[in-house]
Amino acid sequence: MVIAKCRFIDFCLSRVTARVRLRNSIFTLLLIFGLVGGIPAWAVDSFITVASTTSTQNSGLYEHVLPIFQDKTGIEVRVVAVGTGQAIRLARRGDADVLFVHHKSSEEKFVADGFGIKRYPVMYNDFVVVGPKDDPVGVKGMTDASAAFAKIADAEMPFASRGDDSGTHKAERKLWKEAKRDVKAASGTWYRETGSGMGATLNTASGMNAYTLTDRGTWLNFRNRGELVILVEGDPRLYNEYGVILVNPAKHPHVKKEGAQVFMDWLLSKPGRDAITGHRINGEQLFFVKEK
Repeated sequence: MVIAKCRFIDFCLSRVTARVRLRNSIFTLLLIFGLVGGIPAWAVDSFITVASTTSTQNSGLYEHVLPIFQDKTGIEVRVVAVGTGQAIRLARRGDADVLFVHHKSSEEKFVADGFGIKRYPVMYNDFVVVGPKDDPVGVKGMTDASAAFAKIADAEMPFASRGDDSGTHKAERKLWKEAKRDVKAASGTWYRETGSGMGATLNTASGMNAYTLTDRGTWLNFRNRGELVILVEGDPRLYNEYGVILVNPAKHPHVKKEGAQVFMDWLLSKPGRDAITGHRINGEQLFFVKEK
């Protein structure tokens, strides 16, 4: 008799759980496609925290897309914009609900280590090498970024590096490695590490009339260019992909998984993708969405 009652209770609980999951799934879809208006913030989570990169922040992307998302869902997104390496460390500590960065192998390791549920590719643009418009080392028009880096190093021309373990910094270090040039030995001379975000590093490069590697989105939104222009672009190795990951609630039970999931689902939905591709500066598109 007792066993039968327990089985009945388990059956009832399983039905309730299934209904809750179905309700949440339907609710998320309604939010994403704008079929529910005036949703109060407390219906899911009043706000979520996203650990992200300075490149997405400096490009103006969040200023464009987040008000659209909040208007649809009532959920405020609070962005902590740092380098990718630091953003991953924040997420590993549970100081964010969502990770939105741009270094695929580091993101995959974050998931493999159990700190994230699954990585979803969201969008991409590319990196470019900018430098003085008179281009004293003659890299303009090159499509081999590592060869361009080798010429800059051999001429010991000023180069501003983020030096902050960001996705851009990781991409830069890979190019130096492929160029077979040891820039650590040159640190503090012609090779200057700012330890800062992309906007600050571009300001340094502008002030020094130096070369640097930047994501195109930040460059297009950057105003203090001085004598800097794009010199190197089009190398397939300069491809720059962004991924989004839900921080694992099993590691950090306080993670706001409902609101975080609504945000991620929206980013990957047509309204979210349209918001991303709709972000333009002087008519030029900054990010391109990944095809499903």
